[in-house]
Amino acid sequence: MIAGAPAAGDMQDFRREDFMVILPQSTEGGKIPVRWTAPEAIAYRKFTSASDVWSYGIVMWEVMSFGERPYWDMSNQDVINAIEQDYRLPPPMDCPAALHQLMLDCWQKDRNSRPRFAEIVNTLDKMIRNPASLKTVATITAVPSQPLLDRSIPDFTAFTTVDDWLSAIKMVQYRDSFLTAGFTSLQLVTQMTSE
Repeated sequence: MIAGAPAAGDMQDFRREDFMVILPQSTEGGKIPVRWTAPEAIAYRKFTSASDVWSYGIVMWEVMSFGERPYWDMSNQDVINAIEQDYRLPPPMDCPAALHQLMLDCWQKDRNSRPRFAEIVNTLDKMIRNPASLKTVATITAVPSQPLLDRSIPDFTAFTTVDDWLSAIKMVQYRDSFLTAGFTSLQLVTQMTSE
């Protein structure tokens, strides 16, 4: 369930085709939701409570990002490759550091290193009983600790319009947000701050 507005919600459909992939090495056929599935479940079709913990970590990330799509516009194959290269989703904006750490714990490559659901419940219970532990907000480091799929960044000076720049960095869906906020030229974009 993803909260979008008061008293409203949207059940995400894990059977949607754009989230699914048929794995060629599978003899059983069928599709699985790659973005929510643990690496061992993708590779070996081994579904356990540990792979459920991985999925739970992704759902936590979705909730904290207010329903953002995990791994954004990456293809299913790119998601699989990124996870194999130890890429993990960054903390959602304003996400408490303790919650993001719990997500990272759920996404341990070694399934035996992931917390069990009883441990997750215990950790969440401690957070609820000690709200001060949630005051520290996770930050995204300037240089990611995990490898990214494509480290090439287009030369900003090569663009003449905000539209061109957003297209090059595959963020054209934010065009209206930039215009509404008054960022109508690249010069204004360069003066942008986090405030």
